[in-house]
Amino acid sequence: MKKAIQIHPADSVAVALQPLRRGEQIVLPSTAVTLQEDIPLGHKFALRDIDAGENIIKYGTIIGHAMAPIKAGEHVHTHNMKTNLSDILEYSYHPVSLPQPKAEGRTFQGFVRSDGQVGIRNEIWIIPTVGCVNGIVRQLEQQAQSFIHGSVDGILAFTHPYGCSQMGDDQENTRRVLADLVHHPNAGGILVLGLGCENSNINVLKPYIGDYDSSRVRFVQAQDEENEVETCLQVLKELCDLAAQDQRTTVPASKLRIGLKCGGSDGLSGITANPAVGRLSDLVCADGGSTVLCEVPEMFGAEQQLMNRCADEQTFEKTVRLINDFKDYFKAAHQTIYENPSPGNKAGGISTLEDKSNGCVQKSGTSPVNDVLAYGDRVQRSGLNLLSTPGNDLVAASGEAAAGCQMILFTTGRGTPFASCVPTLKIATNDTLAGRKNNWIDFNAGVIVDGTSIDECGEDLYDLVIATANGQKAKSEAEGYHDLAIFKQGVTL
Repeated sequence: MKKAIQIHPADSVAVALQPLRRGEQIVLPSTAVTLQEDIPLGHKFALRDIDAGENIIKYGTIIGHAMAPIKAGEHVHTHNMKTNLSDILEYSYHPVSLPQPKAEGRTFQGFVRSDGQVGIRNEIWIIPTVGCVNGIVRQLEQQAQSFIHGSVDGILAFTHPYGCSQMGDDQENTRRVLADLVHHPNAGGILVLGLGCENSNINVLKPYIGDYDSSRVRFVQAQDEENEVETCLQVLKELCDLAAQDQRTTVPASKLRIGLKCGGSDGLSGITANPAVGRLSDLVCADGGSTVLCEVPEMFGAEQQLMNRCADEQTFEKTVRLINDFKDYFKAAHQTIYENPSPGNKAGGISTLEDKSNGCVQKSGTSPVNDVLAYGDRVQRSGLNLLSTPGNDLVAASGEAAAGCQMILFTTGRGTPFASCVPTLKIATNDTLAGRKNNWIDFNAGVIVDGTSIDECGEDLYDLVIATANGQKAKSEAEGYHDLAIFKQGVTL
């Protein structure tokens, strides 16, 4: 097993692939260096002397600058380097076309819906219009489990605290996301439960939903019912009986929509799990499917490479607005745009936002950027899409589910049990996490450190995606975890 890796020939730092001790000599293809101090797994060390103020290079790009002189073999981290990033920038379009894999023509067994979408699950979803009925919704989920039969995979309730006392764009955002979920192909039946007096009541919400299959989407307003629980249970039984007749059929991988997300990164994220997901993304796109990259703040510092991969100038302009609008969102709240990574990220070896961002965007592979989506938009174009979300795991993953993603690939170096509205596969960056939290982790990309190629790992991950699309449960799904967190964007009355 290699001790360290220099990711790009131009890099001035290397990354420890195992804990390294002071005095060890590390031999790399381009150089050899003696360590001046202990280097934790995933952390960086200098390959040569670096002057104070000099830019530090990783992934072949700048990830910050040295705050003091750094000698070859010394630890490079938050104590001696700092971000170069600043506020809103001017961008220019320099299109690049990168090699793409050949289509493999994969297929999966999915549920074809009346609108042409394909689900990978046949679930009954209970969606509240307002947080006031969350208690009823949870009660319904529990009491309706006995109705599951035939091809129905489960009955899930998605609680949230919104739907009333919201203003302007914030209220519009909630309505759009709830309407998106009503159209999600993983649901073979939907019960929308309203209260009756809320701002986003059923009659207000219906125009956002638009056309729908009235046999599959049912509405109950609690204030109009003598016993709303009995009424809802009857509706849920009818929906289950209908959905139970649905059968999986063979469909092309072009029907896949996969969300790409990371959380709790470490120094191996951009070396193992994220590049493996990037390879998977390219394979899905080559087969005509769609992938969705979210977390705009974690594009800061790597945005130009995404912009250069835009399919055309219009998409480039949309990407510029995506980045600058999110910076304006930070500034409007009087917050620092380039806040350092989280404590967990720092502990794992991530030093600056550029360091994290250039690792994060590895999940996008090399495919062209074909479209840019606002939060609450649904995927319209196949290929790689960028989605406006914050970095928050639950909020971002919920945005991807609302966009129509049937599953989410979630890379992590720290581990997390959470799941979104759709199957959420956890992909470990390292062997230790994969072994220690086997009840959370679905796939170990840490094998890349042991010698498995990124291409081979990406193919193996595609196998898992197809198996999951065919009905194999994610670890979190088997545990019954499912959450909805809508992006809060305005004033609460």
